[in-house]
Amino acid sequence: MKIYIRNMVCIRCKMVVKSELKKLGIHYTVVELGEAEVKDNVSTEQLDHLSVALKKSGLELMDDKKSILVEKIKAVIIELIHYTDEQIKINLSDYLSEKLHFNYTYLANLFSEVKGATIENFYLAHKIEKVKELLVYDDLTLTEIAYKLHYSSVAHLSNQFKKMTGLTPSHFKNLKHKRFGTLENV
Repeated sequence: MKIYIRNMVCIRCKMVVKSELKKLGIHYTVVELGEAEVKDNVSTEQLDHLSVALKKSGLELMDDKKSILVEKIKAVIIELIHYTDEQIKINLSDYLSEKLHFNYTYLANLFSEVKGATIENFYLAHKIEKVKELLVYDDLTLTEIAYKLHYSSVAHLSNQFKKMTGLTPSHFKNLKHKRFGTLENV
């Protein structure tokens, strides 16, 4: 049996779900972003308790098929950007269709209907968030970041970053140094 969970976006979320399942005596085989595969049927009472426990952590059980598919789209994109260094050999639309076994036009229309944004915007927003993370926490150059995130060039990354944040990557990185410098003087 699969249990679908909204807002699972990181490894910590998976840990929370595993912990709550254990507390309720629900045996799982796999916990992935957006879903948990459990060994046995789960009672309505257990699901109610799980729902309450997960809400405390900002997670939510889902049973609506459209919402579940949208969360799967989000999970595939988040996994691709944040947790793998794999470069997809095909375009994003084909990749999503292949992974989720649905026509991309259907996926794109559904995503836009439910989220009010396009898959492409969601994808680009997460790429830029990953760039920000790498600028702040890693000592990678912009060239290395562009290569790591499969941008065609540093100029392309810089233009996209500026368009989405209003800042150049260099200016964004310098803001980090100013913030830390200020804190060190306190």
